[in-house]
Amino acid sequence: MDWNLLERLRQIEKFELTWLDFKKRESSSLQQLKTLATIQSIGSSTRIEGSKLTNNQVKTLLANIDITQIEDRDSQEVVGYYNTLDIITENPKDIRINESTIKNLHNVLLKLSTKDEWHRGQYKQHSNAVQAQFPDGSTQIIFKTTEPGFATEDSMTSAIRWLNAKDEINPIIKTASFIYEFLSIHPFQDGNGRLSRILTTLLMLKNGYNWIEYISFEHEIERRKKDYYRALRNCQARRPNEDITKWIEFFLSSLINLTKKLSKKLEISQSDLSPKQKSIFIFINNNPESKTGEIVESVGIPRATVKRILNALIESGLIEKNGKGAGTNYRAKSGI
Repeated sequence: MDWNLLERLRQIEKFELTWLDFKKRESSSLQQLKTLATIQSIGSSTRIEGSKLTNNQVKTLLANIDITQIEDRDSQEVVGYYNTLDIITENPKDIRINESTIKNLHNVLLKLSTKDEWHRGQYKQHSNAVQAQFPDGSTQIIFKTTEPGFATEDSMTSAIRWLNAKDEINPIIKTASFIYEFLSIHPFQDGNGRLSRILTTLLMLKNGYNWIEYISFEHEIERRKKDYYRALRNCQARRPNEDITKWIEFFLSSLINLTKKLSKKLEISQSDLSPKQKSIFIFINNNPESKTGEIVESVGIPRATVKRILNALIESGLIEKNGKGAGTNYRAKSGI
């Protein structure tokens, strides 16, 4: 722990005070923030692993879930991620972090995939490797992981025992370290990346950082995908007994970016906008190129009122209008 890491932790803890104050006064704005963050998280986390579904497609799928029709792998992964998020966010404080819990979350994550039926909820049976998947479809092996069998079982037992031990280690540092170890072990045949992001959210919630539900950690990882893999590769290349400072720095910088983005959202929510104006602005800010019909459907406000508010937001300089006719859409002004 050098001064650089301590300063990053201080920034995150400082935001916590802002968040607690906002939560007391603006609870009405939170549900929409949470809903939009959930869509972003599911879309981003599954796309990191190769899914092609956009956030809008994820939103449409979740609004019309019919298990009998979920046959393609991308849709199965989206619904599985949604179900797993639902479990960890309902009562995170009551969830014990042990091998049984982690295996159960993995089982739920891959529950709808018949292709994964043979290994879901169980540690890997074959050697695997951490791979980066790029937009052109190519992959690159980043790291050879822990061997299956006793090596994986013993490593997971040790990692979880360390995580649950009572000590003076900062909970965010402990979370980052455990996630690094989980990814390095790569205990399951598939789904490790997605599950690591689920576990990140769960551990943050268990340690009282409830704001993580209202801004997408997964989207930040997707946005910085190259940095994410680089930080892992640089540390894992020196395994075992490696220095994981670079990974901790990446993890903390990601959280700091999230607090800055959420702060901007809170600043708007604390402005002189009416509740309806806030609701519409928050939706547009999280869904660039939103069309009027999409806004009406999401916020549940009459179309005529939405149009009036859109004009007011344009005049105030908060949003901008693009396109004409049926192609008209709205986005938040740059920097907001």
